[in-house]
Amino acid sequence: MKKQNTRKNKQRRSKKALFISFIVEILVVLVILAVVFWDKGLKSWLQSLETPVLHEVDISGIYSRNAVLMQAKGAKVLGASLENEQIYPASMTKMMTAIVSIEELDSLDEEITLTTAEFDGLGERDATRAGFEPGETVSARHLLYGVLLPSGAECCIALADHIAGSEAAFVEMMNAKARKLGMTKTHFCDTTGLHDPDHYSTVFDMATLLRYCIKNDDFREIIESPWHYTGPTNVHPDGITFYSTLFNNVEDPHVTEGILLGGKTGFTNEAGLCLASYARIGGQDYIFVTAGAPAGTGNPLHVEDAMNVYERVGIAWAKLTGAPY
Repeated sequence: MKKQNTRKNKQRRSKKALFISFIVEILVVLVILAVVFWDKGLKSWLQSLETPVLHEVDISGIYSRNAVLMQAKGAKVLGASLENEQIYPASMTKMMTAIVSIEELDSLDEEITLTTAEFDGLGERDATRAGFEPGETVSARHLLYGVLLPSGAECCIALADHIAGSEAAFVEMMNAKARKLGMTKTHFCDTTGLHDPDHYSTVFDMATLLRYCIKNDDFREIIESPWHYTGPTNVHPDGITFYSTLFNNVEDPHVTEGILLGGKTGFTNEAGLCLASYARIGGQDYIFVTAGAPAGTGNPLHVEDAMNVYERVGIAWAKLTGAPY
């Protein structure tokens, strides 16, 4: 009888030990989950409560027909006008040319020699050139600066030929990237943005593209540069200096609580004046894309629109945080 009781007591203690061990394991798992949740979720949520958030910014009264103002982080739209209407993106196209090139090149320092064929038709179509010549050998990096700063068409085609074998094959890569980014209302026909009725987008899609592009450090370094010097080449012993078509039209990049960081301009008769740009205001990046501003006035109305709206963002941020302005 005593042996039976002893055996039962041992069984009870064994079950109790297993139960306690099970409870401890559950508690350990819960502690781990709590730590993970705190680190990735709750802490972020609490921080978001402490950080003021802009919900809307007035973008009315600008010259551009189409416009969208977007937070780079989270892609929240703060203001828009006909943002999903079809537009011709003109040289804003070159942002896609640049980012696809950057991602496809093994090295931005690999050398590329421009061919005579890559200049065919550029003069007749009044395409903007960076200043390179047939037979000139330069790095891919210099070509990318030529794409994004002076908007050089020859640079776009040289990169396309080098990477994909032809401009047409490279354009297929551009359209594939557009689909991957969710740019559902965009179709490219060339690398330059020269007018084609079947080459179209929306300012929302262009904002989506720029939001993706500025996550790339090489892209940001290039597009944020006011100018770039190539150094001597086999054709230009004194090198070539490129100047940003955006910053050439900006007297002062500063706005209330922030600064204009970079952007890509565009123009064709059909597209009007276009601009995809971004600024850092109150420690956050904002993207503003416009199209359809009238040309022929002698004033860069697309740039005026951008600086005007970024100033409004800065004032709204200052009011929200109580900062003087």
